[in-house]
Amino acid sequence: MTKPLSGAAQRIQDVLAARGLPHQVIEFTQTTRSAADAAAAIGCTVAQIAKSIVFKTSSSAPVLVIASGSNRVDEAKVAAAIGEPIGKADADFVRAATGFAIGGVPPLGHAQPLRTLIDRDLLALPTIWAAAGTPNAVFQLTPEELVGMTGGQAADIAQRRS
Repeated sequence: MTKPLSGAAQRIQDVLAARGLPHQVIEFTQTTRSAADAAAAIGCTVAQIAKSIVFKTSSSAPVLVIASGSNRVDEAKVAAAIGEPIGKADADFVRAATGFAIGGVPPLGHAQPLRTLIDRDLLALPTIWAAAGTPNAVFQLTPEELVGMTGGQAADIAQRRS
């Protein structure tokens, strides 16, 4: 018998079902908080982890950046893409904006609509894995589904080594 999902993970499963999306939330006993932890638990590459990072604009609006787990986000590129300076968001800001704690922020089902940027590098992968509301819950999807479910804008937001 399958163990029931935790409350936050079930919320994401319900959002997926309500949107007619067939994805199944999987909850692990070990953490999937970091991209490396998630990849190890799932058995995929770190690049396939769609990590969610919330930034705070200079006007105090939240911006969700969904990046490949193998990339570091270039904050200057994010600011250029949205046309406004950004800074780090603290845990309270993230929870207020999304309804979820850092380490488990999913790409959908947020407390308020979020402007979303998607790392262009994710679009080259056949499948990816995203957080599903807790630091140990994920679901598999395609990059195209990610763009569709978030209404996100694909952008070059990764730091590049020169």
